[in-house]
Amino acid sequence: MAATKSSGRKSGGRKYGQAASKSVKSAMHRKKSGTLRSGKGGKGGKVKSRKQAIAIGLSEARKKGAKVPRKEAA
Repeated sequence: MAATKSSGRKSGGRKYGQAASKSVKSAMHRKKSGTLRSGKGGKGGKVKSRKQAIAIGLSEARKKGAKVPRKEAA
């Protein structure tokens, strides 16, 4: 009997929904074209960081009600 290494999740379900994936993809495109901005209402500066673009995409997905895991306390 082979022992299998199990991750935290059961039944191999997706952690992020497809809508969340689309939202992040859109944010990455906007970052690349230079139109993605940070801050409330997009009034902040241009986003230069890849990590920040992903965070903005996930945040937008959360607001739309997409399947995105809760933020972990840092």
